[in-house]
Amino acid sequence: MRSPLSVPTDLWKHPKAQNALAGRDFAAVIKHFRQYTGASQTTVGALTGLAQSDISAIERGVRHVQSVDVLTRIAEGLAIPPALLGLAEEPDATDHPARRNAPADLPTAARVTGAELEDDVRRRDLMTGALGLGAGLLTGTGTAAAAPADQNPAAALERSLFEPAAATPTTLNELTTGLAAARTLFSDARYTALGSALPSLIATAEATRDATTGRARERAQAAVARAYVLATELAVKQHSETAWATADRALTAARASGDPRPLSDAARVLAITMRRAGRSSAAVDFLARTATSLDHNKDGQQPEALAARVCLLMTAAYTAASGGRRSTALDLLQEAEETADRIQVAEGRTPAGLFTISASPAEVSMYRISSLTVLGTPDDAVQYVRRVNTMQLASTERVARYLTDTARMWHQLGDGRRTYSALRALDHTAPEEARRPAVRTLTADLLYRPGSIPGLREFAARTGAAAA
Repeated sequence: MRSPLSVPTDLWKHPKAQNALAGRDFAAVIKHFRQYTGASQTTVGALTGLAQSDISAIERGVRHVQSVDVLTRIAEGLAIPPALLGLAEEPDATDHPARRNAPADLPTAARVTGAELEDDVRRRDLMTGALGLGAGLLTGTGTAAAAPADQNPAAALERSLFEPAAATPTTLNELTTGLAAARTLFSDARYTALGSALPSLIATAEATRDATTGRARERAQAAVARAYVLATELAVKQHSETAWATADRALTAARASGDPRPLSDAARVLAITMRRAGRSSAAVDFLARTATSLDHNKDGQQPEALAARVCLLMTAAYTAASGGRRSTALDLLQEAEETADRIQVAEGRTPAGLFTISASPAEVSMYRISSLTVLGTPDDAVQYVRRVNTMQLASTERVARYLTDTARMWHQLGDGRRTYSALRALDHTAPEEARRPAVRTLTADLLYRPGSIPGLREFAARTGAAAA
């Protein structure tokens, strides 16, 4: 068990800290906190309710805090006396959301917007409530109304957790067909359509499972697990805390199926959810144990099992990198690459892998780019851009992930022109990816950096990263 964070009682009495707080120099504030507590950026993110990438950007000085919401998060999460930041004490933490959305009187720069960072109270309440729901809650058949294009694609899924409808069983063949169609929507990065379709699919899958026994029930459990895997993938992309509930249900159903393939899918999305909550070390250990368990399976040396292992190792590597564990991340990537080289893929065939990710050499190189970038060494990642053959990537969603990773890499290197080029390619390839919260934040960062890039402001307005 990881030891609790030790925060010195006089942490904010240091002259250096008080000068940083007086000037609202949050790069210096976060560095000071990490220096004297040993906290990683991921830990600081977990304490403040911000993503690790947001903490990294603030600490590197490429993003400045303008929202009172974010300023208050930092003060509360790092135990900074509000008076040192010119904030009033809050007698009742439940009345702060509206006030936190007010703009702070800070220099104009890229913002971490309150609209994209949920209120802490709502986050904790939703996580607690969602995790406490029964596994059979989603039992409705009614087709969820399609969410408007300008709304959160996961909105219908979120509503379905608390507003279940009746469902009727179907045949396993029809269930398999429906699951394949949903997977295609995800692979094509059509997230609004996926979010609309998932509630009905999940409800039907659970009704079918409940109406069957024996081997048929196990197959239905596998379908339930993978429907929840898709739901978790969507929730993670939209920064929805429903990912906790959907990942937990995916794992429960996968274990009941007795099939190691959906179990690997479920383990992967649960670990991603853990990572985003600041539990990187636990997520890496969980993925490593799952990957090791594949070796003990009788088909452990078959291409499917090797591919599943590669996918888990890649995800574990990025998770370790997000937690600042460089040597662990690089070791896991090396193991993933060596394992991928053992997989024989017939010419013209899609590389094997898990439900939403493949185990191709291109995928491993892509994970090297993202891992090295989040470790703060994007210059080491540049060489791998040339190694990615996008024809080896299994879907539009995977190509979009590659373009997003390269955009982040160039952005961290300070190359605005190449960052914008990657973002435009992303918008052309998968428009809904360019409108995800994390990508809009990246676009806003680029927009407010010094210098002018022709067309960037129009792009930012079109993708929702800036006001039109």
